[in-house]
Amino acid sequence: MGTIKDLLAYQKGFKLSMEIFHISKRFPSEEKYSLTDQIRRCSRSVCANLAEAYRKRKYPNHFVSKLSDADTENGETQTWLEFALACSYISEDEFNMLNDQAEEVAKLLVYMMNKPEKFLIKLS
Repeated sequence: MGTIKDLLAYQKGFKLSMEIFHISKRFPSEEKYSLTDQIRRCSRSVCANLAEAYRKRKYPNHFVSKLSDADTENGETQTWLEFALACSYISEDEFNMLNDQAEEVAKLLVYMMNKPEKFLIKLS
């Protein structure tokens, strides 16, 4: 196995996080320390937790636990996207595009949690 950047879940999570970063630049300044900060932090945490999981591949339970943390952060990202839509900071089309990407990330994370043996370091 290569690096964390080779994982499709990481690639898609990183792309989503960067799109959220750019779109959230338009959010009003009064949201700087609430919605803007929260949605950026949790979307970035998906990849951060994936990176931690990747380093825990020797330990199946730890690996799956960190993947679960990544999935939790992805779910939080989706919740903040709902708020951004409800507050009219993003359009319905932007919401659907970003939420669809988050759903793809979720499916990949669930696959990894259900099939950890495909990603673990093989001990000799």
